[in-house]
Amino acid sequence: MADMSDSLHRNFLDYSAGKLRQHAGRIETCLSGLNEEQVWARGGDNENAIGNLVLHLCGNVRQWIVSGVGGQADTRQRDAEFDARGGVPVSELIARLRTTVEEAVVVSGSVTAGRLAERVAIQKYDVTVLEAIYHVVEHFSGHTGQIIFATKMLTGSDLGFYRHLRSTAAHGQQTP
Repeated sequence: MADMSDSLHRNFLDYSAGKLRQHAGRIETCLSGLNEEQVWARGGDNENAIGNLVLHLCGNVRQWIVSGVGGQADTRQRDAEFDARGGVPVSELIARLRTTVEEAVVVSGSVTAGRLAERVAIQKYDVTVLEAIYHVVEHFSGHTGQIIFATKMLTGSDLGFYRHLRSTAAHGQQTP
C-alpha cells in the first residue's frame, strides 16, 4: 500500500510541475508575440494588463510554493503587481516567469508523501501542502486563459495550442 501512496504522491507532484511548465510556456508564446504597448494595455482602470497578470502569477507562485511550502522568506508585494503600468520589459517578464516556475518545481519536487497533509499558513489561509500546490496550478491556469484570450484579442492570431486536435477526428482517432 505504501508503494501506491508514493506513486500517487509522485504523480500529483509531477503532473502539477508539468502543468505549471506548460502554462508558463503558453504565456511565453503570448508574450513573444506582443510588443510592450500590447503587454501593458488596459481597457480601463479596473482591468489588468497582461504584464500585471504575469507579475501577479510570479508573486502568487513564489508566495504559495517557494515561500509557503519551501520555507523561503515571503517578500511579496501583491498590490505592486496590479499597480504597475509598465516598466518591466517583455524579456524580463519572461525571465521572471521562467525562474519563478522552475523554483516552484524544485520546491514541490522535494515534497514527500507525508508532507502533502502538513498544514501551512499562506496569505492568512490555513491549508495543506497539497492544497497549496493545487491552488497554485488552478490559479495559474485561470490567468493563463485570460492571457491567451487577451493575446488573441490583441493580435487576431490563432496561437495553435490545440492545432494537433483538429485532424484527429478526420483520421478516426479519439480525442481526450
